Amino acid sequence: MADLLGSILGSMEKPPTASVDEKKKAKEHQVKLQKLDKEEKDRKEKFRKYVEKRITDFVNSNEETRCKMKPMNKLQRSIVHEMADIAGLSTQAFGREENDRYVMLIKKEHPLTEDEMLAYKQGETWSEERAIEIKKKKEAEERLRNEVIKSTTPAVEPTSNYKDKYNHLIGSSSALDAAQKTEANKSFGMVPSTNKRDQRSIEETLNEIRAKKKQKTDVVL
Repeated sequence: MADLLGSILGSMEKPPTASVDEKKKAKEHQVKLQKLDKEEKDRKEKFRKYVEKRITDFVNSNEETRCKMKPMNKLQRSIVHEMADIAGLSTQAFGREENDRYVMLIKKEHPLTEDEMLAYKQGETWSEERAIEIKKKKEAEERLRNEVIKSTTPAVEPTSNYKDKYNHLIGSSSALDAAQKTEANKSFGMVPSTNKRDQRSIEETLNEIRAKKKQKTDVVL
């Protein structure tokens, strides 16, 4: 019985074992992966040292307030943002993704102005000359705006002494008497002709409105 069982087990196929070539290929692949991983780590370390030096030089500079980094991919930009934040700097990314997008290092005591930010977003350069040019343009626009407002705003005539109304017509000696008569007339209900015209026009308008309402009522009835 034992011999029969041993014969059956012996006749069964054994699992295939890896050949020497396959073991060699697997080992070479493992070595290649380790090499690629080391190269990637070396590249990251080299990049970090490059960024660290740029940041250090920028922080120690008494003249620079901005530092434009070279175009980078998203991972590299994230490293720059992180390292700049640790160094106490502000950062802003500009440019098109996967093309020329870069990071701008900014000293916090010298933040970007709105005009400067707009220029960078539009892919334009910025300089002191450009800042002076935009400042002059804004000042000119402000002057023009004030002139337009001044020309379109009606002048307010100062309230003059009521005697002056008659001074150029009948002389200063009679101006007081004429003015006093006018004031007296107003006190007793005598309305000037200009006011009468205004009052009549208002009354005429009211009468027209009343007439139209009456016509509508008659139609309904």
